[in-house]
Order: sequence, then structure tokens, then C-alpha cells
Amino acid sequence: MNLRDLKYVMTLAETRHFGRAAERCFVSQPTLSGQIKKLESELGVTLFERTRRSVELTAIGALIVDHVRKIMEQADAIGQLAQAYHDPLSGPFRVGVIPTLSPYLIPFIILPLKKRSPNLQLVLSEEITERLIQRLRNHELDAAMVATAVEAADLDAIPLFDEPFWLAHPRGHSLYTKDEISRQDLEQLDLLLLAEGHCLAGQVMEVCGLKERPFRGEMGDLQAASLETLLQLVGAGLGSTLVPALATRGAWMTDAGIIARKLNIPGAERRVSLVFRQSFPRIGALQVFAQVIREHLPNTVRLIDIPAPD
Repeated sequence: MNLRDLKYVMTLAETRHFGRAAERCFVSQPTLSGQIKKLESELGVTLFERTRRSVELTAIGALIVDHVRKIMEQADAIGQLAQAYHDPLSGPFRVGVIPTLSPYLIPFIILPLKKRSPNLQLVLSEEITERLIQRLRNHELDAAMVATAVEAADLDAIPLFDEPFWLAHPRGHSLYTKDEISRQDLEQLDLLLLAEGHCLAGQVMEVCGLKERPFRGEMGDLQAASLETLLQLVGAGLGSTLVPALATRGAWMTDAGIIARKLNIPGAERRVSLVFRQSFPRIGALQVFAQVIREHLPNTVRLIDIPAPD
């Protein structure tokens, strides 16, 4: 039994697919399958129930995978501790960012971070919140920037800033001449939303006072994969949407047939935080990353004070 084989087991348990597990482990499928069979023979138990259509954990397999995950976490922590001892601000720093934040925030911080910590190698991933948290727990990420509260005993967070929402509607919209937008106005919109799974969709619905997805207007059944797609549809006059403040610096603000309006509605904002495992040893890297973000944000968002380290 070795860490390599345990990694194969954990990856197969996560993917439930030999091909995808082999791809993630950078080995051939026969190699991965053979090593897992060898480990099952060594342990004298069957970890996975295999059929032509699926791969599922057996009861004993599920129990063993729980221990495997803890072993891999400790092995990763050993490597991180050794690196942190020499220099916590060097080497890869793997950060996940939600898609509705990444293209608007990351350009502000890439060069300042490189100047501040030239030996820190920022490795970025862009995925929805649920997937980022899963990868964080699997030690595939060191931290994740999300816009929803994450309450879990094994995770902690550094609150960074509150980002207000703006209303984006087409030119000629009935709200164009209205000085102040109310929540009641938002409830009547032909609202365009991102697909389920994007936290922004649920946040926009909450701000607009909606308990379920609206199905009004020509695009009522739309579930777009990106904010850019929604804005293109707004510019074409097919509906309206709410956008985070940082996104108002995008190219669509110049000449895309869209009017962006700041909302003065209590609670019309989202809180962005940097989430990490409590066991993560490179606290210095987290603190520097958070500080660089705070120092280079535009004034369209509201900073949150970060307590000084003990």
C-alpha cells in the first residue's frame, strides 16, 4: 500500500469512472485498474462494485475511502508545512474563482501580486462554487474566492469586500426615465438569469424578491452559462438582469445598447470571501493574496477590514 495507490482509490471514488480517474491521475486506464485490483487483493476486500455502466463503492469501500481521504490530507499537509518552513510566499498557490468574479477581478491583481511576491506562482481555476468547495476539500485547491457563505467545520474564510448589484436593462426600457429603482420595479422585470448552479442566479432572485425562477418574456426559459451571454441578450432588447459592480467595468458598458443603473436597495449586494481549509499551513500566502486584492479594488465595492494576524 502506498500513497499513489491511495490517490487512485480516492480519485475513482470521486469520479465513479475509470477513464476519468485515470485521466486525472495522468496514467493509463489499465494501469489504474490494475493497481486498484492489486490493492483490493492485498486488503482482501472489494472496494468497488463494477458493472458495464457504473462504478460504485462497496460498503467497506466507503469506510476505507474516508480514511484514505484523511491520509491524503495529512500527506499534503506535510508537503505544505515543509514548503511553508522555507518560504510560504513561494511555489504554486492554487486559487479557484467563480466565473462571475474571475474575469473582472483577476486583471486588477495579477501584476501587483507578482510584484509583491515574485516567487509565488498563482494557479487559477474558474468553476462554480459547489465544484470549487469540493476541489478545496480534495486538496486540489489551496483557496477559493466565492460569493456565498460557506459554513463548514473544516473550512474558514477571510471576508474581502461587499459587491453591490447594478441593474442592466436595454435602451428604451420603461425604467429608463425613472430616477430611483425600487424592489417592486425589479419584481416586474423580464429577468434573465444564469443557469442553476451559479450562485449569482439565486442572489439575483433574492434581490428581486423571487421565490422561483421566472418564466416571463421571450427568453423566460433561458439558463445561460455566462454573464457575457446575458448581457448580449440585454443589449439585444430581450430582457434585463442584475450584474455585480466589478462587471460594470467590462467592454459592454461602452456601446452595447445597455443602460447600467446603480441600485440603492438594502441588501442588493453579495459578499466575496477567500475560503480555505483550516489545516492549510501557508497562512502567509493567504494574507498576502487577500491584502493585494484589498489594495487594488476599484471604489465600486466596499472593503471589509481584515483583522491583524495574531
